[in-house]
Amino acid sequence: MLFSSIVFLLYFFPLVFFLYYMLSFSRMLQNILLLVSSLVFYAWGEPVYVFLMIGSIIFNSIMGYSIQYTKRSVMRKAELFITVVINLGVLFVFKYLGFVLKSIGTAANMDFTFFQISLPIGISFFTFQALSYVVDVYRGTTKAENPFYVGLYISFFPQLIAGPIIQYNTIADQIRNRKSSFDKLSLGLCRFTTGLGKKILLSNCFATIADNIFQWSAIGTDRLPIPVMLAWLGSIAYTLQIYFDFSAYSDMAIGLALCFGFKFGENFNYPYIAESITDFWKRWHISLTDWFHEYVYFPLGGSRVKNQDFMVRNMLIVWVLTGIWHGANWTFIFWGLMYFVFQLAERFFEYPKKIKSPFWRHFYTLMVVNAAWVVFRADDLYQAGRFFMNMLGLNRNGFYSATAIMLFRENWVFLLAGIIFSTPIARSMNKMLYQRPNSVVNKVYTIIYPFVMLLLLIICVSYLASGTYNPFIYFNF
Repeated sequence: MLFSSIVFLLYFFPLVFFLYYMLSFSRMLQNILLLVSSLVFYAWGEPVYVFLMIGSIIFNSIMGYSIQYTKRSVMRKAELFITVVINLGVLFVFKYLGFVLKSIGTAANMDFTFFQISLPIGISFFTFQALSYVVDVYRGTTKAENPFYVGLYISFFPQLIAGPIIQYNTIADQIRNRKSSFDKLSLGLCRFTTGLGKKILLSNCFATIADNIFQWSAIGTDRLPIPVMLAWLGSIAYTLQIYFDFSAYSDMAIGLALCFGFKFGENFNYPYIAESITDFWKRWHISLTDWFHEYVYFPLGGSRVKNQDFMVRNMLIVWVLTGIWHGANWTFIFWGLMYFVFQLAERFFEYPKKIKSPFWRHFYTLMVVNAAWVVFRADDLYQAGRFFMNMLGLNRNGFYSATAIMLFRENWVFLLAGIIFSTPIARSMNKMLYQRPNSVVNKVYTIIYPFVMLLLLIICVSYLASGTYNPFIYFNF
């Protein structure tokens, strides 16, 4: 079930919301409602794979108990190893086995197309959450919980299928003792509506542009290369699409969680204003970056190793795994390696620090990020290479494109809005108004803000009712 769907907006969420506050007299009943609702939410789109998620909940709950109450260190390590292998094994079978067989078949000239299995939505997210829970129990930073609480933690529908990735110890107390308030509710509803607007009005618009241009590029890789202007418009549109798509989902997840009294950490912090690749990854998909640091990079030794070769190895492992996590395709692995190379270069040569102008640091970062998104979006490395040639005019493709001019004229307002709202301008204005509570502008803003949110919600629902193009990128991961 999509957040940006009529079923969710007009039926599922209002019903769950109403029942939740009708059960305000009992936190246990509220938690039961949220668990059952979350299972229904997942089963709506994955009626079979909901049992896979339930199996993950039960298995990891049992292993958490077993690890906590096992005294012998060797046995605890063995149980942790088994848990990790089974969790990653299930993830591998559903997400990567087809890719591996296809690669082997291509190399050996064999046909493995008989093996086709659909990808359970959000399997990477709930698998990583389950792993973090068991590892934290092993470390002693989290106590083993019964399957009910583990189930609510793993399946909680606001963040179930596209994050943010939450550690159990950050919400363990909230599950039992969270407090709802009007401030949380109003903030949550506004945050959700803002995310919905980013998704429906901006991301979907950019998706139409980017998808068309990349499809044209795939069709005409040899005979009909797209002009430079069109290639750049496609790459910029996708750069904006993936940010507003994913950050919108995070906004909606954080907003929904607030409506039920939960507080999640931020997942994005205006990544496109970063002045280095390292800074970019401190701002982009923060919960995934933190997960890899906490459960892969630091256990390997991180950067606090005497031999710098080990630090390079640790970074390489993290970035290869980050690429693989995003999808079963060589493009994702190459995308991860690109970020590994640039972060390694920044670390050893202190390249961004040597650029005195903030503008050029920012420009360098955006060019690298934009190039990386081309690889990320391409169907394969061949298309990515040809697309780069189109962007640089090396494919006898010409510069001018009447199609690019037409698309820009039709969508320039949305493109401009995307650029503006990918910066903290709106946040700065809110902060400025908050610091002047007695000003006339602040009072007017306070009065009209709820009506603006309501109008935004009505517009979004109208777009959905008309059948607008409505993909979600990160559901594939």
